[in-house]
Amino acid sequence: MDFSFSEDQNGIRALLKKVLTDIVTADSLKALDKEGTWFHERAWRQLAESEMLGLAIPEEYGGAGMGLTELCIMLQQVGRTVAPIPAIETLVSAALPLAEFGTAAQKDRFLGGIAQGSTIMTAALVDSGSRNPLNPTSTAKSDGDGWRVSGRFSNVAYADLAERILVPARTESGSIVVLLVDPKADGVRLSEQHGTNGQPLAQLDLTGAPVAATDTLGGEDHGEQVLRYVVDHTILAMCAVEYGIAEQALFMTANYTGERQQFGAPIATFQGVTQRLGDAYIDVQTMRSSMWQACWRLDQGLGADKELAIAKFFASEAGARVVAAAQHVHGGMGFDRDYPLYRYFLTSKHLEFTLGGTHESLTRLGDLISE
Repeated sequence: MDFSFSEDQNGIRALLKKVLTDIVTADSLKALDKEGTWFHERAWRQLAESEMLGLAIPEEYGGAGMGLTELCIMLQQVGRTVAPIPAIETLVSAALPLAEFGTAAQKDRFLGGIAQGSTIMTAALVDSGSRNPLNPTSTAKSDGDGWRVSGRFSNVAYADLAERILVPARTESGSIVVLLVDPKADGVRLSEQHGTNGQPLAQLDLTGAPVAATDTLGGEDHGEQVLRYVVDHTILAMCAVEYGIAEQALFMTANYTGERQQFGAPIATFQGVTQRLGDAYIDVQTMRSSMWQACWRLDQGLGADKELAIAKFFASEAGARVVAAAQHVHGGMGFDRDYPLYRYFLTSKHLEFTLGGTHESLTRLGDLISE
């Protein structure tokens, strides 16, 4: 497998790195903390002006018409800067399935705004009644030419800013539909929650919320396919961000050990430190390889169940080891909130918990291998 990037992809990576590292600085994140704000609007706006938000959106809707690989290059850089922007929620969980399954009218309504940075969308995938996002317990009942949807979801990011929330539900006939729910509609209530990293989240309660037939994504016949597409690509996106987080945490730690001295020598010369960072480097490379393998297969339209299970496992397991090693080697400095490492640790933990336990990932992988 050749993981090298093309000249265009390297150019995209360089531009993204410059935009995000120039804007999403430690000082800018501290300023957001003081304001009690999470969303880094300036970074989002600059990505839109740089035409990066539309990387995977078709050209006829204002995008660049590229693919999942370019999007994962962006997500890696989002992880490296722990940028608080709705890249996963809007660009992956919403824009990709809209581009793949949406009607021409739906694409006209939403994709151009996403590429321009003016439209934010998100997805509700943590069903309070089911541990499996592919098996929703929320219900959608026919109501004229539309639906009335009821259910409860937790940990919905950017719900208060979203123009629509993708919600999976099961119909009276037992099929699955994916609906574009207006968070301001009757029967929709958002309650405040917070992630492990302090990110504002929402519990979404739906009690007979109306959804027009024109807000059904992919139609009733393809709802299960749409939902699997959303879940698979969202998992991959989380793995890409977690890879970026681990990569940058290791980079920061390597720099720190070259500067921090004990007993008249940099701690990077101590055997225990080099062994710990060597193990972390192997973990980061494992995350890299498994993520890009899954990305390539999804981008090519190939089956990627095993590859996603592997990438998900290493994102959770290896990612946790890397940020723990970074905290350990930094010592007390790693816990100082004037130093940015704590953001990487907490965001990594947030993603680890969202992806689920490694035991479940291994069980899923074992089932796939035995089939």
